[in-house]
Amino acid sequence: MKRWWFRPQKGLPEDSTPAAVGFHQPLSAESLLAASHRKRLLERIWQYTALSQLQFEQLYLEPIRRYATYVQQLPASESHHHAYPGGMLDHGLELVACSLKLRQSYLLPSGAAPEDQAAQADAWSAAIAYGALLHDVGKIAVDLQVEYQNGERWHPWHGPLNQPYRFRYLPDRDYQLHGVAAGLLYTQILTPALLDWLSSYPELWRQLLSLLADHYEHAGTLGELVLQADRVSTAQNIGANPTKALQAPKHSLQHHLLKGLRHLIKNEFKLNQPGAAGWLTVDHLWLVSKTATDRLRAYLLAQSVDGIPSSNIALFDELQSHGLVDTTPEGKAVWSATVVDGGWQHRFTFLRLQPSLIWGDEPRPEIFVGTVEPTMDSPAPASETSESPPDLTQPAPDEKQPDLNHLIQDFDYLDDLMDMLQEPRVVENESCIGNVHSETEPTPQVAEGTLFIEWLREAMDSHRLMVNDSKAKLHTVAGTFFLVTPGIFQRYAAEHPELAKADPTREVWRDIQRQFQKLHVHLKTPTGQNIWGCKVKGPRRTSSLNGYLLSDPRAISVEIPINNPFLTLMP
Repeated sequence: MKRWWFRPQKGLPEDSTPAAVGFHQPLSAESLLAASHRKRLLERIWQYTALSQLQFEQLYLEPIRRYATYVQQLPASESHHHAYPGGMLDHGLELVACSLKLRQSYLLPSGAAPEDQAAQADAWSAAIAYGALLHDVGKIAVDLQVEYQNGERWHPWHGPLNQPYRFRYLPDRDYQLHGVAAGLLYTQILTPALLDWLSSYPELWRQLLSLLADHYEHAGTLGELVLQADRVSTAQNIGANPTKALQAPKHSLQHHLLKGLRHLIKNEFKLNQPGAAGWLTVDHLWLVSKTATDRLRAYLLAQSVDGIPSSNIALFDELQSHGLVDTTPEGKAVWSATVVDGGWQHRFTFLRLQPSLIWGDEPRPEIFVGTVEPTMDSPAPASETSESPPDLTQPAPDEKQPDLNHLIQDFDYLDDLMDMLQEPRVVENESCIGNVHSETEPTPQVAEGTLFIEWLREAMDSHRLMVNDSKAKLHTVAGTFFLVTPGIFQRYAAEHPELAKADPTREVWRDIQRQFQKLHVHLKTPTGQNIWGCKVKGPRRTSSLNGYLLSDPRAISVEIPINNPFLTLMP
């Protein structure tokens, strides 16, 4: 693999001003990207694009360089994922690699003619990569305070950092802003030529602009891929299971956290008494911080929700960043308060929530007759928090700037990430911005198999395909989907009569079945066969079905129905 992007370039010298203690020296993009773990990520990104050196330089490397000069050694979060100097750059590169890997399973735009999908392939790949790269970049504009040695405040709309700098997280930051703040930066990272190119594809442009405006609900497949990639990168970095993160339903972490809190508060937590998990006052719900987070984590893990931080500090940060808990005057998630109930009183550390978040318009429990008084003037009991977030901005007086190959982060997790991403086949591609085409398009057989999967997904979403009905060709067995053969393939062929025009005498459904099988998205039987048998036991008779079992049910549906009680896999 050539690494031409690591050659020093004219016009990008390192700043000669010596950095004072506690300040970071601004580095060129080449220096930042020369770290060994970043080289590996760039190589993988190039392999996924299958572009020539010149094309990769124009479409990917130049935006990545621009991104690197802005994010420098800023972290991706204060105490959750990639919370170390340079974490923002690492997270951005991981997102690009993961999203391009996931993109390989899609022909875009969905539902378009194959020739249109081939013509737009490079544009969609680039848009997905740009959306991934810019996913969290708004944080450097609204979450962090960055200043130069002379005391001047730096904002990203001033241009890249060019003097020694230091940073800290703003204690009163609005956690809802960083998603939309990407709009302050993407025209500085993506050139006018790239934006001109992408804007010529209306559906792509609509999805990309929605993503960059933080409207993921309107960002379609592009938004889904970026969110999936974000879950994988985050899960891998914090030591969770990235495979489960990929398979998790496409609900946000905010959704799972809020759902878990509502369940625990309504069904399991005792309130308003000594030994309780919380107290409900007229204006607030006070939850004992350690009890609430420990129980919330256990509940979500039991529900197979992955990517939940194992550290309470990190989980506090997640709850705060999603606006689920109130922020203290000092900008923290955890409150210290004293509960007084008659002659009994005790001091706790709390998470403070708005009651409407839990009950909405539903009846609420009785209000606590005592008082809960915040006491933020003294430190919280160590037994409740047991952790304190690292101060990334204040190195020891004799600390030198970290070696970019060995920051303060152990990058062993990248080996697992690379294994999961797998190495793609590198194919020389002669596409260009003005005349986009791709020689990495799947063979017609594999392409038709992929179109069959897309048809299943769309037919499920629109409810055109019945599931678990007596005459259905799609059932749920053993936690996944069972595709009845030949019925499901005959249904696809019937809805696509154009496939038989070339040769009306051939049985199209058999070709579709073979092409589906070549995708290797199904499970094999214990004896190595492709086709499973299923016993169907109805009220009056027993019969059997043959079909395929999908290895990942979420390939065609986010919501998985419960198993059909009338079907049993045959050994």
